[in-house]
Amino acid sequence: MQVLSWKPRALYFPKFATAEQCQSIIEMAKLTLKPSTLALRKGETAKSTEGTRTSSGTFISASEDRTGILDLIEKKIARVTMIPKNHGEAFNVLRYEVEQRYNSHYDVFNPAEYGPQESQRIASFLLYLSDVEEGGETMFPFENGSNMGKGYDYKKCIGLKVKPRQGDGLLFYSVFANGTIDRTSLHGSCPVIKGEKWVATKWIRDQERED
Repeated sequence: MQVLSWKPRALYFPKFATAEQCQSIIEMAKLTLKPSTLALRKGETAKSTEGTRTSSGTFISASEDRTGILDLIEKKIARVTMIPKNHGEAFNVLRYEVEQRYNSHYDVFNPAEYGPQESQRIASFLLYLSDVEEGGETMFPFENGSNMGKGYDYKKCIGLKVKPRQGDGLLFYSVFANGTIDRTSLHGSCPVIKGEKWVATKWIRDQERED
């Protein structure tokens, strides 16, 4: 485990999964890929946010995976986060092709923007399922308070960048210990320049989930 940043809290886990496990997850996801969507804030529409997120993806729960790989990955994530696995959402498996990206955003749902929340996303675990020849980095533009002034361009690919490497994991926290939102947890996916990016995201909530 490597500490990448304290603002936001971001930890890196080399060789978290094997190449065979990663490829198995990709093959599962290929069967049900659809254009990725966004959780819309008050006043936003699909048209007004067009181009913010251009990947394709699908949700897969561990219970749907007969190979047991996703269950194994979930258990490993629970161990490193010390948060029970039943606090996690289904895996969101994403594919980014050339020029596809996800502009800077938060995983946490600010009630002032999204309305009251029954539970909150407190952490995210990204498992990189493929190498990327060029581009496709996960970036944190506000690391250590940088670029937080007025006029920040949410399409920019700046700040702390994490290059995808097959089998490696990235954990970061969206809130502080007291539950307030960490503004430095803003992050995005830089455009893929060459190759293809596959990643499985596990969003972790502050409360147990029934599904």
